[in-house]
Amino acid sequence: MATQPRSPEEIRASIEQNRLALGTSLEKLRGEVGELMDWRSQIRSRQRDVLIGAGIAGFVLGGGIAALGALAFGGRRRRQAER
Repeated sequence: MATQPRSPEEIRASIEQNRLALGTSLEKLRGEVGELMDWRSQIRSRQRDVLIGAGIAGFVLGGGIAALGALAFGGRRRRQAER
């Protein structure tokens, strides 16, 4: 299936049409990236999930610190109580 060669005017028109479509797509992409990078609005829209995650992280970190403290200082208390 042979295609006819395009004239220079058709090629220019095609390039211009592609350029306009690319510009539109780029502007749309910029808007979407801007929305995704706005961390404040992301937190606002998922405030409940963020608070739950922060609570869990605090509980885990607090428990880890308490466990480390018990390991570091609890052994001394046990040894002193045994004497």
